[in-house]
Amino acid sequence: MDQGNNSRVTEFVLHSLSGPQELQLFYFAFFTLFYSTIVLGNLLIVLTVLSEPALHTPMYFLLSNLSFIDVCLSTFATPKMIVDFFKEHKTISFEACMAQIFFQHVCAGGEMMLLVAMAYDRYVAICRPLHYAAIMSVHKCTVLVVGSWLIGVLHSVSQLVFTVNLPFCGPNQVDSFFCDLLLVIKLACTDTDILEKLTLLDSGLIALSSFVLLLISYMVILITVRHRSSVGMAKARTTLTAHVTVVTLFYGPCIFIYACSFNKFLVNNILSIFYTVFTPLLNPLVYTLRNKEVVSAMQKLWRRQVNS
Repeated sequence: MDQGNNSRVTEFVLHSLSGPQELQLFYFAFFTLFYSTIVLGNLLIVLTVLSEPALHTPMYFLLSNLSFIDVCLSTFATPKMIVDFFKEHKTISFEACMAQIFFQHVCAGGEMMLLVAMAYDRYVAICRPLHYAAIMSVHKCTVLVVGSWLIGVLHSVSQLVFTVNLPFCGPNQVDSFFCDLLLVIKLACTDTDILEKLTLLDSGLIALSSFVLLLISYMVILITVRHRSSVGMAKARTTLTAHVTVVTLFYGPCIFIYACSFNKFLVNNILSIFYTVFTPLLNPLVYTLRNKEVVSAMQKLWRRQVNS
């Protein structure tokens, strides 16, 4: 930090998981394994969808984009946390901190919108099957994916534009392993009550609106298949179970993180780790392990690589 009357914070100190050296080594191995699995597993899904013609459908196109976003979501903070296990002073520059905030909200906002797009795809497939090919065209899927990213960028910029110019003159201790927006705002040397409320309102608006759209989609699907055959109901139930599981895993930690007091350092750190490390791994597992087509395509891809 620069000293003097006009001192300004040039770096922040992150509070990561602490403990003796042996425990730090365990954390390093554990999270390195998880992060590697996330990256390799999600990229495998993307590669499988791209290489298997049978999976060139809107549903799997959206699923591959979800996997890509999950890689990005886990990458904005996890590698930094892993490296910090070997550092006594866990610091991050002001610019890198703002970058973390930006990419976190881009990925989170984009994933929320992509989950809505996936729910819409299932609604069309189950409720309007005869018109599915016409409605879920390549152009429509591309618009949905690009729109998800654009909404994520707009959401992130709207959060960051008021934060980057705040006066930070100390303290610079962030009670998390990454630069969480609300925790960083609280460190500003000015009254930030209004900004904190606007930040919560902005995040709450995109989260609540996407969550309501998801609920509406699921309810319409259930009502539609209610009087159909048991086979149709079973397929719809499988689809809804996967979607509801992923939505719960994604939205659950978000709700607790922003609804609970940030003074509960351990609780918020655990929830943040679950959100940035475990959720990107569990999401594709929920969608793929229950999907025979994806598993079969992965087996074909493996046999082609072995025989080549």
